[in-house]
Amino acid sequence: MNFNRTDRSFGRRSPALRGLALWAACAAFACGTAQAQSSSPDAPEADLAIKAEPSNFFTGIWSRENLLGDMGGLRPWLGKYGVTFDLTETSEYLANLRGGLKRGGAYDGLTTATLQLDTSKALGIPGGLFNISALQIHGTNLSADNLGTLNTASGIEAQATTRLWEMWYQQSFLDKKLDVKVGQQSIDQEFITSQYAALFVNTMFGWPALPSYDMPSGGPAYPLAGLGVRVRGQIAPSLTGLIGVFSGDPLGNDPNNISGTNFNLHNGTLVIGELQYAINQPSEGELVSADHQGLPGTYKIGFWYNSNSFDDQHYDNTGLSLNNPASTGIAAQHHGNYSIYAVADQMVWRPDPDEPRSIGVFARVMGAPGDRNPVDFSANAGIVMKAPFKGRDNDSVGLAVTYIKVSNALHDLDMDYRNFNTGPYGVRTQETTLEATYQYEVTPWWQIQADAQYTFNAGAGQNPNDPTQPLRNTFVLGVRTNITF
Repeated sequence: MNFNRTDRSFGRRSPALRGLALWAACAAFACGTAQAQSSSPDAPEADLAIKAEPSNFFTGIWSRENLLGDMGGLRPWLGKYGVTFDLTETSEYLANLRGGLKRGGAYDGLTTATLQLDTSKALGIPGGLFNISALQIHGTNLSADNLGTLNTASGIEAQATTRLWEMWYQQSFLDKKLDVKVGQQSIDQEFITSQYAALFVNTMFGWPALPSYDMPSGGPAYPLAGLGVRVRGQIAPSLTGLIGVFSGDPLGNDPNNISGTNFNLHNGTLVIGELQYAINQPSEGELVSADHQGLPGTYKIGFWYNSNSFDDQHYDNTGLSLNNPASTGIAAQHHGNYSIYAVADQMVWRPDPDEPRSIGVFARVMGAPGDRNPVDFSANAGIVMKAPFKGRDNDSVGLAVTYIKVSNALHDLDMDYRNFNTGPYGVRTQETTLEATYQYEVTPWWQIQADAQYTFNAGAGQNPNDPTQPLRNTFVLGVRTNITF
C-alpha cells in the first residue's frame, strides 16, 4: 500500500512558465522605472483621479503596497462601494541536489485572485463580507518527480489548473464578538494555523502532514475547499472558540474535479473545533501590547472528526494481514476518524517594543489512531527572527524542523511483506525535514525568499516507485518570489 502523496489532493505533471514570465516582466518593469520614481514627487493620498501623465504611474512605486498602486484611481473608487480586489503571484524554482528519486529542478507557480465585498458599504448591511477567490496553478511538481519524500518541498505544489477556491459569506453579530461564515471554505486559512510557521516553504509548515495524509483527499485545504459552516465567538477577552462543519470529502466521487465547482455534500461530514488563547496582544490600532512589556503569544488546542469509513492499514476483513498471500485484499473498515492537536506561537525576545526586531518560536503537534491512518503523529517546530539586520525591518529569517511518524499498522504491514516474500523491501518508519529560509523584501509588494531543505530518511524508509530500493536523503535549494499586484 503506497500512501505517498505530493500535493495533499492529486498529482500534476503539465509544465507552464506563465507565472515565471509574469514575474520576470514585472521585475524588469519595476527596475526600469527606478529613475522615474526617484525624480517624481509623491502623489497626494486623497487624489483619486485618473492621471493623464503616464509617468505618474511610477510615483512611489517602490513604497506602495501593490505593484499597480491605485490602478489609476480604480481601487479607491471601488473601495467607496466596499469592493476590494487582490491579485498575487507566487513563483519558485526548487532543485534537488542529492538523493531522492533523481536530481534536478522544477518551476512551479500560483496566481491567486480574490474579490471581497463589504456589505455595509455596498448594501447597507452592517457586519457582512462576501468573498470569492480563484487559483491558477502552473508548473511541475518537484516532490513527485524528483524527491519521493513525505514532507513535500512546496506548499503551492498542486495539479496545474485554473479553479475556484473559496466562495463564502460571513456575517458578524454582537459588536463583532460572534461571526458566522457559510459557503465553500478552505479550512487551512483559519484552523491549525501557526503565525511563525507560515514563513516556511515546505508544505507541512502550512497544512500539516497528519491531515494531509489522513483526511479524505487531504481535507478541504489548499488547493481544495469544502462546503460548510464555521462559527467563531469571543468567549472571553483572551479566549476565542471556532467550530466548523464541512463536507467530509472535498473531492467525493469526482477525484478528477479540477474546476473546484462540484460542491460535494454526499461523502460524510467533517467537524473541526479549536480554542485559541492569546496573551499580551495589542489592542486594535496598536503596534505593541498596552504595557509595552509583555511578549505576545497564541496557544491553540483543537480536534477534528470525520464520519466516513476508513480502511484498516494492516488487516483485511477476515483478520489476516493485507500482505498475507491468503488475504482477501479487502481492508477491514473503521467507522469515523479523528485527531487532536495543539499549536503554540510565542514571541521570546524583543529588545525594543517600538522596533520590529524580535524572535518568535512555534510548535505544532497532532495525533490520530494508527489502525486507520497512514500517519499517526506529526509535529513541527521552529524559530523566526524578524528584522535580522539594521535597516531590514521587513525581512525574516527562520530555521525549522518537521517530523512525520508512519503509523505502527502501516509499519507492520511492510514487515509482513518482508516475512512473506524474499528479497529486500523498505519498511516505513518516520521522516524528518530541516528547513532554513530567508525572506528579503525588495519592496512592500515584492519579496524574494531563499530556501534550503534537507530530508532525513527520505520516503520514511521506502522508495515510492520501487520499494525494494532505498532512497538517499535529499537536499533541496531554491528561491521563491511573491508579488502583490
